[in-house]
Amino acid sequence: MTKVIITGSKGRMGQALITCAGRIPEIQVAGQIDEGDDLRQIVDKGDVVIDFSFHSVTASVAEVCAKHKKALVIGTTGHSEEEKKTISRFQAEIPMVWSSNYSTGVNTLFWLTRKAAEILGPGFDLEVVEMHHRLKKDAPSGTATTLLEILADARKLQLKDALRHGREGITGERTQSEIGIHAIRGGDVAGDHTVIFAGNGERLELTHKASSRETFANGALRAAQWVVKQKPGLYTMQDVLGL
Repeated sequence: MTKVIITGSKGRMGQALITCAGRIPEIQVAGQIDEGDDLRQIVDKGDVVIDFSFHSVTASVAEVCAKHKKALVIGTTGHSEEEKKTISRFQAEIPMVWSSNYSTGVNTLFWLTRKAAEILGPGFDLEVVEMHHRLKKDAPSGTATTLLEILADARKLQLKDALRHGREGITGERTQSEIGIHAIRGGDVAGDHTVIFAGNGERLELTHKASSRETFANGALRAAQWVVKQKPGLYTMQDVLGL
């Protein structure tokens, strides 16, 4: 039995986690907290904390987990570089799974994106399009950012130099050293991501569409069951799935 504590329990992902955990006999929700609650008061009830709160909160969650030697699954996105550095420090003390997306399909998309970039080579222009519901607070999505990082790494580009957030005005001709990102917001879309490889005379598009947050919740719960058995370190969903 894996006992989990959920932070951000009143949010959309928090509610999905609670619903999905109720269908898995091997998992027990030992605690739920949201804004204004103190994780320290219940952290000892669980084996692992699943964080779907807010980017500015994750570092304090990680600190509490490290102090009490509890594993951590991070699903929150939108962290600044400074926040990422602070959170990453705790990998020496506890096992953490940190992924921008816990969907099995999306992690397959990550793998396929790298392979396609390597096979197609520099003759194809790279663009990423993502769409989410109107209530999402950060852009581009964490998943889109991971896709951009994969593409930049495959092309051996510095992402901060290559990135183009949409285009407006007289931008000049597109160069081979840029990667475009386009974030769309509207309705109740759980998450759509498309990677476009545009060449002369042909175009390859890799697309993943999520119709339910339960896809992400089930993946995060799978990660929670996996991470409690690991040594201290920083892992991704790719590690959980053995990709």
